[in-house]
Amino acid sequence: MCGIVAGVSTRNIVPILVEGLKRLEYRGYDSCGVAVHQDGALRRTRSTARVAELQEQIASDHVHSGTGIAHTRWATHGAPAVHNAHPHFSGPLEPEAATSPAARGARIALVHNGIIENHDELRDELEAKGFRFESQTDTEVIAHLVNHLYDGDLFDAVQRAVTRLKGAYAIAVFCRDEPHRVIGARAGSPLVLGIGNGENFLASDAMALAGVTDQIVYLEEGDVVDVQLGKHWINGLHADGSTKTVLREVRTVHAHTGAAELGPYRHYMQKEIFEQPRAIGDTLDGINGISPELFGDGAYGAFKDVDQVLILACGTSYYAGSVARYWLESIAKIPTSIEVASEYRYRDSVPNPRTLVVTISQSGETADTLSALKHARGLGMTHTLTVCNVQTSAMVRECRFNFITRAGAEIGVASTKAFTTQLVGLFVLTLALAQVRGHLDDDAEAAHLKALRHLPAAVQAVLALEPQIMAWSDEFATKENALFLGRGLHYPIALEGALKLKEISYIHAEAYPAGELKHGPLALVTSAMPVVTVAPNDALLEKLKSNMQEVRARGGELFVFADADSRIESDVGLNVIRMPEHYGVLSPILHVVTLQLLAYHTACARGTDVDKPRNLAKSVTVE
Repeated sequence: MCGIVAGVSTRNIVPILVEGLKRLEYRGYDSCGVAVHQDGALRRTRSTARVAELQEQIASDHVHSGTGIAHTRWATHGAPAVHNAHPHFSGPLEPEAATSPAARGARIALVHNGIIENHDELRDELEAKGFRFESQTDTEVIAHLVNHLYDGDLFDAVQRAVTRLKGAYAIAVFCRDEPHRVIGARAGSPLVLGIGNGENFLASDAMALAGVTDQIVYLEEGDVVDVQLGKHWINGLHADGSTKTVLREVRTVHAHTGAAELGPYRHYMQKEIFEQPRAIGDTLDGINGISPELFGDGAYGAFKDVDQVLILACGTSYYAGSVARYWLESIAKIPTSIEVASEYRYRDSVPNPRTLVVTISQSGETADTLSALKHARGLGMTHTLTVCNVQTSAMVRECRFNFITRAGAEIGVASTKAFTTQLVGLFVLTLALAQVRGHLDDDAEAAHLKALRHLPAAVQAVLALEPQIMAWSDEFATKENALFLGRGLHYPIALEGALKLKEISYIHAEAYPAGELKHGPLALVTSAMPVVTVAPNDALLEKLKSNMQEVRARGGELFVFADADSRIESDVGLNVIRMPEHYGVLSPILHVVTLQLLAYHTACARGTDVDKPRNLAKSVTVE
């Protein structure tokens, strides 16, 4: 989602700002811009094109400076348009010309991630004071508010301004009258401080500063930071509402730049699909036995104390949690519920202090999930654990225990290797809870570990099905609707398959438990509606075959991913691709790979932007 890069230096900072934006492109955006302090005035360049085009525009405009801010915007308030793009400016009011707030030129430049919930109220107040708005964004409200409160000290103005804001924000702001000074603040959205040699930076993600500095401070909720040449200080928010100067830990962070070569692949998504054997192997590296301590010191005592599990997640991560619910209840014998994170905090629930609250997030910065986690903790549920791909993320810092997947940087917006490694982490959690609860003997542990170690090879065998799946994709590319069916722990995999097809091919797709067909969705089945079916050879196979016959009887065409020994043969209206092997309770990890490939090649056949699908963002950092 939105990205921030800012800083002060004695050298020209513009190339650093632009390179930082490029490293954040994978998060998704619809406009971008840079503002600098140049020749005693504020200058900016904004674009609704890609960062590469912005870079050309900057060169053409001869923009250069040692102080600047930059931003990639994913639209929330106001359409994707240049006048809504960040950075936003605000100028001082002329006493005799209140209708012209920029009469003496822009004084404040500001970028913002997040959503300001009381922006309408603030806008009315500021318009009454004579400020004129040029955009539909909530961000411009902050710029004018800071300008209104400015009285010669930008740090003071920002501190006073943020006390008026309701919602989530990470901001970077500088002033025409104070060169070589940038102020940052955060609440609900991530912001980091990068400490260089005589220069300092702000960014929404440490990745944006890779190659510039590896000395990173993760700002905490309510922090306001003053960034100057060779120095910085942070004011932190205390429980009583007061602020005072605080010291934050400086960490050495070797951030991945995200600039990996595509090699023989057409897109990052395809590359990441084929990286899954390695990612799973890396995630399992060093796990030679099952132990609660894999999740952190003290995990045994916490796992012993809990009597239920609550999973909080969004999107693809929610479907990973939905698979885990089957595992946790059948293997660990522990009652498990799963909640859509964006809904959980807004409904009345019955808290249980003996609950293990599990969050799942690829980035560890998902705003809805972070808010749901804090809500659960506020209800007295203090046993918290996250399955996350980023060791330095807010989610890891907020949870008592963690399991770090090792998928590596995932550039494609549609998650693939992050999802399968999440499933691996959740299965390991299942085994650890089963062990503590007395439901995992030595023989069962050895069998599960053997199956886990074989997963990379098993996924590699599934990837060999790509040519057969490509043949199906040509037919799917002509469709506008599709149904996905699954049963049991493969129903969430059907949901994930439908999501992938929607995300990148823009084909409307829905998923159902196969037994629900006759309760409504069967009305949609025609020869124009392909029906994708996940058909492992498990206890529900015969029931699933009956559901498939219901589709065929209505003239529907089935596309079935079946285990080798499932005795489902290709026929008229029945297309079958056979999986290399049946994989028991870990079968969802294999079957989802086929659905990833189907979505990917269908999108390629339709000519969509696979890695950056329209309207979507990689890291969803607003509610």
